[in-house]
Amino acid sequence: MMKTCQHKTALLAGRAEKPAKTAAGQSAAAPLFATLLFATLLFATLLFATLLPAGVLFFAGSAHAAGPQAEAPQDTPRLENVTQLTSDGDNGEAYFSADGRQLIYQSNRLGQNCDKIWTMNIDGSEKTMVSPARGAHTCSYFFPDGKRIAFSSTSHLEGECPPPRPPVPGARYVWPLHPYDIFTANRDGSDLKRITDNPKYDAEPVISPDGRRIVFGSQREGDFDIYIMNADGSGVTRLTDRLGYDGGPWFSPDGKKIAWRAWYPQNDEEKAQWRHAMENDYIRSVPLDIWVMNADGSAKRRLTSNGAVNWAPSWHPDNRRIIFSSNMDDWRDDIKTYGHNFELYIINEDGSGLKRITRNKVFDSFPMFSPDGRKLAFGSNRNPAKPRATDIYIADWQE
Repeated sequence: MMKTCQHKTALLAGRAEKPAKTAAGQSAAAPLFATLLFATLLFATLLFATLLPAGVLFFAGSAHAAGPQAEAPQDTPRLENVTQLTSDGDNGEAYFSADGRQLIYQSNRLGQNCDKIWTMNIDGSEKTMVSPARGAHTCSYFFPDGKRIAFSSTSHLEGECPPPRPPVPGARYVWPLHPYDIFTANRDGSDLKRITDNPKYDAEPVISPDGRRIVFGSQREGDFDIYIMNADGSGVTRLTDRLGYDGGPWFSPDGKKIAWRAWYPQNDEEKAQWRHAMENDYIRSVPLDIWVMNADGSAKRRLTSNGAVNWAPSWHPDNRRIIFSSNMDDWRDDIKTYGHNFELYIINEDGSGLKRITRNKVFDSFPMFSPDGRKLAFGSNRNPAKPRATDIYIADWQE
């Protein structure tokens, strides 16, 4: 299914009572464990970043034009001219350059055994691999000046791709935490520089609007937390310190706030499971909520509280709204859990004004607005010819 650098968390298997949908901060009986179906969705995300090598999934010189325009009568009037940009392999996490002319993403296209990093024009042309050919790669991003890129990679390790993780007893779906480090390079992949050196997971880099700082997710201190550092890798500062999962950070357009997804164990059983996961470098599926904090780690606020999986947040250019993916509307009474249908939603940064954007029966996630707010790029499994694979789509955004 989809690939994701946006923390692909596997669910803690279990059942839950259906919680009522609430506004931000109004908690309603959230389930202790996410559903197995959620795990499927999340696992797909993980699959993209874990099964694919730590390099870019796209190879240089493999450019081809965008696919046919996708029929999307199920989308709300906010999305028009929905167009599929990729057709080969599994593709995910496509993010705009500051000038809005290109996208950088990860893919295992051309038969790669693990993901590589690729760039393409927003019409799907000139696909070019910009990561090393060896290793698995994930979580890529453009610097604001357009001259350099950042991504996570295992290219500094031996082997073509990270070895598969052994199964976890009692867990059907897990996300292996491979020992990624964060690299920067010129836009074409030259002048590769490793800016973190950590035997555990360092990934999910997002660059501040002024290009001076990078926020990222890391397992470096025994838990999974959000950190911030200078663009050269110096001055690493931890922003979250609560036991549990904090991942997928994203700077606001003014660089003053960070949105992210989080889950925190609530009882001894969950805490024991989480500690075992961190000690053995994996994540089980868990429910997630969207949070916001100041860029210095202060004023943390929870925006969602619905017991579902809310993840992949990014900001609208107006600096007031956050778009994200969730399965909140796919409660399954037959199995007492949330299903695998993830849709796109938008919410005000104070937790009010929740609105659903897409309406279909397949996976939609990894949304990002163009800098001018006129287009939306996202990943989706809506191509019926390859329902188990994720492709990149772009659409015109209408207010």
